[in-house]
Amino acid sequence: MENRELLQIAMRQSAIDLGCRAEDFLRTENVIVRSQSDPRARKYLDLPFSCNLVSYGNNIVASVGESYAEIVENFLAKFEFYRCFETPALQILSDGLSSFGLRICFMAEYFLPDMGAMKELSCPFSLRILEKEQLATFYLPMWSNALSMEHRERDVFAVGAFDGDTLLGLAGCSADCDTMWQIGVDVLPQFRRRGIGSALVSRLALEILRRGEVPFYCAAWSNLRSKNTALKCGFRPAWVELTAKPAAYTQKLIDAMTKK
Repeated sequence: MENRELLQIAMRQSAIDLGCRAEDFLRTENVIVRSQSDPRARKYLDLPFSCNLVSYGNNIVASVGESYAEIVENFLAKFEFYRCFETPALQILSDGLSSFGLRICFMAEYFLPDMGAMKELSCPFSLRILEKEQLATFYLPMWSNALSMEHRERDVFAVGAFDGDTLLGLAGCSADCDTMWQIGVDVLPQFRRRGIGSALVSRLALEILRRGEVPFYCAAWSNLRSKNTALKCGFRPAWVELTAKPAAYTQKLIDAMTKK
């Protein structure tokens, strides 16, 4: 696959997720659509959205509930599209949505392979492909980014870094939709900064492409370590997303993240 084809596949999937057209992401003006459920959407999405903003670098496509359309439309009209993801501007959106019991919850950057930069990286340890039937013993807290405890049926296969029979790092892929598999990776803390994460991700991404699917990688904007891993492996930024969720849901996540 070429880069253009990978991007088109991602845009078509985002169009399904948001309830818009793929060409909407290429327009110069912002687009607002009403969110709706779709069985073809990425499986981890909770549809319909209250408010979800997506940009592929040209504009913003906003998928919203009817009750929040006016707030989002007024917000988008105030700023250049890229500034709508900046903290000062987001205060306005946050204030408007708070009256409906919503809070800004997720902000993430998504990466696609650059086929001219993808390459297999090495590390000092042995890498092994683990097929789905070999993953059962690895559903443990230390591998929670690589594998999904709650949705094991989506995990397709993984690549592990081993020292003998000891697993040091694991990268897995989840079949989140029909054409795109998401990559997650974990490395034991004492073995980080030894090239294991990038070796795992590069090997996994190339294997996903070999199997005819599109690998994609997601990272929080502040997670530089994760983003650097993606860049080192030949991934490049493709789109960004912002999602608002009910305040109770957001608070639950805050409580889980808080250091005890």
